[in-house]
Amino acid sequence: MSTTTDHFTEAFSRNVGWLTPDEQRVLRTKRVAIAGLGGVGGSHLLTLTRLGVERFTIADPDIFEVVNLNRQAGAYVSTCGQRKVEVLARMARDINPDLDLRTFDTEIDGGNVRAFLHDADLYLDGLDYFAVAARRAVFAACAERAIPSVTAAPLGMGAAMLVFLPGKMTFETYFRLQGRTEHEQLVRFLVGLSPAMLQLRYLVYPQAVDFARQRGPSTPMACEICAGMAATQVLKILLCRGKVLAAPWGQQFDPYRNRYAKTWRPWGNANPLQRLVLASALRLLR
Repeated sequence: MSTTTDHFTEAFSRNVGWLTPDEQRVLRTKRVAIAGLGGVGGSHLLTLTRLGVERFTIADPDIFEVVNLNRQAGAYVSTCGQRKVEVLARMARDINPDLDLRTFDTEIDGGNVRAFLHDADLYLDGLDYFAVAARRAVFAACAERAIPSVTAAPLGMGAAMLVFLPGKMTFETYFRLQGRTEHEQLVRFLVGLSPAMLQLRYLVYPQAVDFARQRGPSTPMACEICAGMAATQVLKILLCRGKVLAAPWGQQFDPYRNRYAKTWRPWGNANPLQRLVLASALRLLR
């Protein structure tokens, strides 16, 4: 089956209204790079495919496992043992067979990040929380190439999000990870992502947070909220439509708490208030 122009128009016709027909056509020409197809990355890919984006570069070196079944798009009993990048590519093409889809089944690092980001209009972060080195490499390359980037993290039963735009505060300037131990970088990433920390009040079993073993609790709701929040920012950036809150602004939405927080942290993790939260978090998350 091939999606002719008429088929594309019909398949994504329900987007029109919130998009103009011209905007829907523009989205077909844009390329989004997504590294990581686990908790949020797979949902990012499928959501944007349904939005009508038609060009993607996706990367993930892992296979699906039983432990992924609670939250990851593409994780089924039938796909356990299969490569995530292959499963998600197949699922996305089942929505739109005419996707221009480039795949990387290796980790993204300094050696391949340029190829990964080649002609990308935007980078959407789906890397595992603990993939510190890869995340820093990709965001540094995005800043160097003036590629807008979005990261959204599933936290509790909600999501926190940051946007980095060309000419504005960079990922490294905001999080200030240089020279820190891996543990400190992880804590700084968490606190920088969610200065409001809305999720902490209902963490009912703290023993599930284990930085040493690189494990933490997750929910499917949070992953889907991430995809919705991030895709909305992707739409606004790619179509140059509406105000985008870029770092040091951040957003967190937590439906369990019935709360939405819009945060502003000038100097990022160097902000005096942020430094107090970091000191407390470092003591708590030893």
